[in-house]
Order: sequence, then C-alpha cells, then structure tokens
Amino acid sequence: MSDHSHDHDHSHLTNTELRVRALESILVEKGYVDPEALNLLVDTYEKKVGPKNGARVVAKAWSDSEFLDWLRRDASAAIGSLGYTGRQGEDMIVKENTPAIHNMVVCTLCSCYPWPVLGLPPVWYKSAPYRSRAVNDPRGVLSEFGVTLPEDTEIRVWDSTAELRYLVIPMRLEGTDGMNEDDLAALVTRDSMIGTGLALDPGEARKQGLLA
Repeated sequence: MSDHSHDHDHSHLTNTELRVRALESILVEKGYVDPEALNLLVDTYEKKVGPKNGARVVAKAWSDSEFLDWLRRDASAAIGSLGYTGRQGEDMIVKENTPAIHNMVVCTLCSCYPWPVLGLPPVWYKSAPYRSRAVNDPRGVLSEFGVTLPEDTEIRVWDSTAELRYLVIPMRLEGTDGMNEDDLAALVTRDSMIGTGLALDPGEARKQGLLA
C-alpha cells in the first residue's frame, strides 16, 4: 500500500468522514471504483448539481416577473430553461412564501427531493423524525431550525412524491432592491428552498463572506 494516505492531517475529519475515506480507499485499491469517475461524480453534485442552482432560480424569480410567472405556470420548463434538468427534477412545482403563508417541503415516504436544483438531500431530510413531525408539528420543527413565525402565519406542508418535487421561493427581504442576480443568489440558502429556513439578509450574508 502506498504511503500517500499518511501524508495528510485527518485530525479535522469526523468519525463518519474518516470511515468514508477508509471505505473509498479500499474500494479504489480493490479496483471496484474508478477514482476519476468518483471525482467527477463528486464535482458534479458539489458544483453543478446543488443548492447553487436553486439559488439562481430563486434570484431570477425575485428579479424577473416574467420568469416568476413562467415558474408558476410550468416550473419544470422554466427551471429547465436555465439548464437545470435531469433525474428527480422532471416534474417541479414552486411554492412562494408570503407574509401570510409559509411553505415547507417533506417526503413522508422516503426522500424524494429535487436533485437538479438542490443537490443531494441532507441527512435530516431523510430521517424518520423529520418526515413525521414536519406534518404533525411543522411550527415546532421550524422552531428547532431557528425559524419563528408570527402566530397568524399559515404553514403549508407539501409532500414530495416520485411524481412531483417542490421548490420553495423564500420571501425577498427588504433592503435588497437594486441587487443583481448574483448577489441575490448569495442570500438564498438550501434550507430556505425547503422551507426550514429563511433567506439571509444582506448584513448576515456579508458576515458569512457571501457578499462583498
């Protein structure tokens, strides 16, 4: 075995990450996995298929009323026009958050999720507690994500299926007028497009280094 695996400090990795690295090394060593193919797959989901795509959709919807209307009428076609298509994204529906209505997405049966615009689902989205409690106690779940809504805000929970995937359009915050689509996209988080979070305000985005 090569000494290459010992050249790096892995002390910052979690136990799960270390196990994944070990499994990956074994699979590559035995010839079950092509490392180049694996790197291409990881690169695809990290850079080409993921929340950044969804953020671009939201930013365009915020700044282009015609595109927003198209999303309302045929979300799959509108999203596809930006190049975001593929498996688990064939039949899309958007739901818009307003001061009166907050939308939230779950898959109660498994983990149906819009891969082309959000990438792979987070672990908590696939967990049994989220899948059950999102339906029975959505306000309680939101509070655990740090989202507190006014009591008179209606929370609507949408159940993704093998046929339909949902994308939440979070509310655009005040103070974002005049921002271009690139900067607007920096305010859109993955959780805000699931409905378990809110869009960032520009000040918070700057603190996180997402905006200049």
